[in-house]
Amino acid sequence: MIFSDSRPNSFQVEKMRVEVYPSSQAAGAAAAQAAGEEMIRLCKTRDLIGMIFATGASQIDTIEALTAIERLPWNQVLGFHMDEYVGIAADHPASFRRYLRERLTEKVPMKEFYEIEGDMRDLERTRRQYIEELRSVDPQLCLLGIGENGHLAFNDPHVADFQDPVDMRVVHLDRVCRQQQAAEGWFTSIEQVPESAITLTIPALLRVPRLIVSVPGARKANIVRRTFFEEISTKCPATVLRTHPNATIFLDAQSASELKNVPGL
Repeated sequence: MIFSDSRPNSFQVEKMRVEVYPSSQAAGAAAAQAAGEEMIRLCKTRDLIGMIFATGASQIDTIEALTAIERLPWNQVLGFHMDEYVGIAADHPASFRRYLRERLTEKVPMKEFYEIEGDMRDLERTRRQYIEELRSVDPQLCLLGIGENGHLAFNDPHVADFQDPVDMRVVHLDRVCRQQQAAEGWFTSIEQVPESAITLTIPALLRVPRLIVSVPGARKANIVRRTFFEEISTKCPATVLRTHPNATIFLDAQSASELKNVPGL
């Protein structure tokens, strides 16, 4: 098994561990290494492990590196993703189901992957079934990112709730979120970005014991600074990561560029 041996600048922000690498590729390789090691550790004591996967530009390097690691116990993994657009078919270029099929499930022999069918007519039934599947598996590892507005999954500031009583809900996406999706090239214009999505909630994500957070790129520098130094609140939902007992955030030089007075940066 081959892992990257890049040495990061490391520090702590409250409970959250931070590692900064020179490039997005190095950060992604390190995040993949951490995920791979956790998969191996979990599979020593469990027949099956649940994993939740984010999508989007921030996850490309991490997932590519993770699927390239040899002899990981994918046949013991039950996979989930954290959100999907409402009304988009699975074969749409921006569908998260398509993203994960092309980058993950068609590359590794995963035991099973539970897709969010955001184009189903009865979204309430879809939501209830997904919650049941998630609860029955009890995921132990989550790979996630942070949106430019600080969202976790599609919990934008105006809908984020740190005490949300449900594990999944349909939400309206704010303009900053929709602009990000267009700017990253998933859609040709903001008008094409759906206005709604179905998403895991913040309590459902925070319940997972191990969080690996990949946040590369200059577009994320401002929200990284806010995540680290603002008061913990839904104005910047990602600030709640500082309360998780086992979360590591992987940055590159660009996403860390607005951090000041941090040793080694």
